[in-house]
Amino acid sequence: MLFNSYLFLFVYLPIALIGSYFLIRYFKSGVTPWLLIFSLIFYGWWNPNYLILLVASISFNYLISMLIIKNEQIFHKKTFLILGITCNLGALFYFKYMNFFIQNFNTVAHTNFNYLNIILPLGISFFTFTQIAYLVDTYQGKVKEFNFINYSLFVTYFPHLIAGPIIHHSDVMPQFKKIVGIKQFPFMRYFIIGLSIFIIGLFKKVCLADTIAPKVNYIFDLPGKGYDLSFVDAWIGAIGYTLQLYFDFSGYSEMAIGLSYMLGIKLPVNFNSPYKAINIIDFWRRWHMSLSRFFRDYLYIPLGGGRRGAFRKYLNLFIVMVIVGFWHGAGWTFILWGTYHGSLLILNHGWHACKTMLSNSFHFKINSKITSKILQYLSIAFTFLLVVLGWVLFRADNFATVENFYKGMFHINHYFYSTAGLLTLLNYIFFGSFLLAGLAICSILPNTIEIMKRTNAILDNTIKESGGSAPGAITNKLLWTPNIWYGFSLGILAYFSITTISQTPSTFLYFNF
Repeated sequence: MLFNSYLFLFVYLPIALIGSYFLIRYFKSGVTPWLLIFSLIFYGWWNPNYLILLVASISFNYLISMLIIKNEQIFHKKTFLILGITCNLGALFYFKYMNFFIQNFNTVAHTNFNYLNIILPLGISFFTFTQIAYLVDTYQGKVKEFNFINYSLFVTYFPHLIAGPIIHHSDVMPQFKKIVGIKQFPFMRYFIIGLSIFIIGLFKKVCLADTIAPKVNYIFDLPGKGYDLSFVDAWIGAIGYTLQLYFDFSGYSEMAIGLSYMLGIKLPVNFNSPYKAINIIDFWRRWHMSLSRFFRDYLYIPLGGGRRGAFRKYLNLFIVMVIVGFWHGAGWTFILWGTYHGSLLILNHGWHACKTMLSNSFHFKINSKITSKILQYLSIAFTFLLVVLGWVLFRADNFATVENFYKGMFHINHYFYSTAGLLTLLNYIFFGSFLLAGLAICSILPNTIEIMKRTNAILDNTIKESGGSAPGAITNKLLWTPNIWYGFSLGILAYFSITTISQTPSTFLYFNF
């Protein structure tokens, strides 16, 4: 079931909300079981067979967590932790990476093993990571909530289950407990604010991302059909996918946050204007923030973080980013994308270290505000360019497509105008203008966190940087306010979103990961 489907919007969601509000008012202890049942229905609607896998995963991990708690000997605790992590990663490997392994083994060993008939279960990467984090924290004595119903809801909670944000047990399990004990639940406040966030996310998905998608898909398919991409086609495809992915994934995350807030539960922010980042370090503090937090806490820091010298710090960063790339998909292009970003992070940290050393040695400092601002804008533009080049690796099906794109992007004289009949001149102008509007939204307008900051509706774990935020005057004018003007504006967004949804709504890009 998709958030951007009529079935979800006009059948599933109203029943879930009405039932939850009724139970919160008259039978509070029934709220979490109700949400758990509806979350299981939400997941099982896609493929009931994989509902068995999800329930088995929850039961197994909860059992392991109980065994860790009840055993006092460190050796036994660690044994159960290793068993739990191994089984979780083993299941993820089987469903997500087994055919990739068979393919590469056949290539290297010149064998001919058959591929397995495996369909990737939706959300397996997400619910695997949330449960691994729970097991690790149980071992470290950080878990305070052991109720099975609350644990099951934490894993299956439908707003985040399929594509995140990757939630931490400490983020939501106390909130499940709080709802049961709350005396006065301000239904209307939660509903209106949550609906506002949801509408913004829905508009980004169906009116922006899905409008860009057909052209982007067409361009990325051209190399496989024997075409050499022109300069214009390559850049339109690369920038188009850059915007499509952002509007699609951030739209989903905001829909999830809005849905959850309608139910009285705050979810963590997942995006904070990543295309306003002033460098690659800043980009990874703004892009898919819940994933960055997971890998920081459960891989980078356990590897030693930055505590063992510069070389070890850079090595740890590189290892983490390669694994981040592989987490996204079973393909060498994903691994290369992770390698690319790992290398950029090393260069960025190295540049910071050199700049600090030179500044301390020569007491060099830029005092001009204008010069500083120009350098900031140039840094944002350069960072955006690096990110766009990386997204080509992320989107391409193979290295031949990557090569074709890069040749087109950096060979200006190579068929400047489309040779594949992609667009007429007028359509070039129209679609190019649409992309420019998308870039303006990403680079000038405030993001949802900034718009909704008065409401305190989102768990904001953002790390503040020196630049890359919307101008204060624009932000102040667009701040969420419960008035007729704002209601009318959101109504317009909702109207265009609902009328744009097709009978077969498109899936979200991160469903594939």
